[in-house]
Amino acid sequence: MTQAPIVDIRATDLDALKEFAGRIAVFVPSDGKLDVPVRRVNRLSRGAVARFVESEAFAGMKPGDATELAWPGGMAAEAIQIVVLDRNADAGALRRAGAAVGKTRGKAEVLALAGGRKGAEQIALGMSLGAYRFETCKSGEPNSASAGVMGMMVNDPETLGTAMADARALADGVCFTRDLVNLPANLLTTSEFAEQLEGLRELGLEVEVLEEDALRELGMTMLLGVGQGSESPSKVAVLQWNGGGEEPPLALVGKGVVFDTGGISIKPAAGMEDMTMDMGGAGVVAGVMRAVAARKAKANVVGLVGLVENMPDGRAQRPGDIVTSMKGDTVEVINTDAEGRLVLGDVMWYAQERFKPAGMIDLATLTGAIIVSLGHENAGVFSNDDGICNAFLKAAAAEGEGAWRMPLGESYAKLLKSEKADVKNVGTRWGGSITAAEFLRRFVKDGTPWIHLDIAGVAQPASAPALGPKGASGWGVLALDRLIRDRYEAG
Repeated sequence: MTQAPIVDIRATDLDALKEFAGRIAVFVPSDGKLDVPVRRVNRLSRGAVARFVESEAFAGMKPGDATELAWPGGMAAEAIQIVVLDRNADAGALRRAGAAVGKTRGKAEVLALAGGRKGAEQIALGMSLGAYRFETCKSGEPNSASAGVMGMMVNDPETLGTAMADARALADGVCFTRDLVNLPANLLTTSEFAEQLEGLRELGLEVEVLEEDALRELGMTMLLGVGQGSESPSKVAVLQWNGGGEEPPLALVGKGVVFDTGGISIKPAAGMEDMTMDMGGAGVVAGVMRAVAARKAKANVVGLVGLVENMPDGRAQRPGDIVTSMKGDTVEVINTDAEGRLVLGDVMWYAQERFKPAGMIDLATLTGAIIVSLGHENAGVFSNDDGICNAFLKAAAAEGEGAWRMPLGESYAKLLKSEKADVKNVGTRWGGSITAAEFLRRFVKDGTPWIHLDIAGVAQPASAPALGPKGASGWGVLALDRLIRDRYEAG
């Protein structure tokens, strides 16, 4: 899997800039005032930076925008990249500025001049995320392997210490999620996904994989029904990080449908190739667990992912089948393409039975309806508890990851009434993301604070996100890690 591109932090050495042969990135506030490192670059480039900053082109730029001055006279550098970044910028702006540097990384070395700016670790995080490339499936030598080193000069590198280590942990978590979501289903089978998760033991996570026999014994027939038409065995992986003493854990539950044809209720051919990302919820859970373990979080967190493949085989589940959940509810399967909720319901119930969590958050690329509602800018947030919901929304806003609370209500739940079973797995065409959330709420025990995140629109947005290339975004890793820091971490 792809390791997040590393940013080498070094002490500011302005005398070395004249002979630096790569690309130099400088940060200039909207008011155009140059700090000490930028003034040195301006002098070496015979005033080129100041001339650009005084131009109409610079006046039209916004924070995070960047432009390049190629082959500046008086310097060995192949380019000076000017990035707009205001003083006292927040973490989101710092990351976007760093991503502007990382996204344009080529084979030449990159050197960003952060000087005495606060939040240099956030710039470095943005550089790492912006420089990410998914090249696992390309022939020949991957470009990222031969790309130039990314360095950043700061006045006092020693003070970054823990902050830089945490930034690298987060970058690795996001890139791990992106890799998992980007991988095609022939390479990321349920078994291969489980193996990737088992590899996280080296970070100190406890990892357990429940096979079909164990799932059958537990009564997870909703989950098993989804995968019964596939040659890939269904599994549930359990990842535990115990860094918070005796406190009950936060449970993260992810939908891991490695490919979704829709089953017998088969999807249209156009766009079906995108269903390699239907394990996006499980991918986010994996990335968060990697991050909290890598930074040795002082919290108890358990991640559970249901790994299945939804295929239209002769053994596949049919519309009209009735299955019994681990909870004991009977479910009439009206549409086999509404399979993610069947997977999540069983895993959510198991998480509560086994771990008695302090809170539970499930994540899933669950409905196209949420994309109709919110587009690709926000995940849908559904919750039974204002406290945990507001804490998550605050964390998501702080990390620049779009999230919008959606309603729940008995009138929506009534749309799932079945004449033959306790509940059916779909309602009408109206309010589809809400009725899906109401289905999941049946599997939340009284007293368990719960959030459902429908990430169908944000897991793999239509255009490149601010902090990375087109493809999997890694949305949710940063916000959930922030929630863990703010609400569940001891001390």
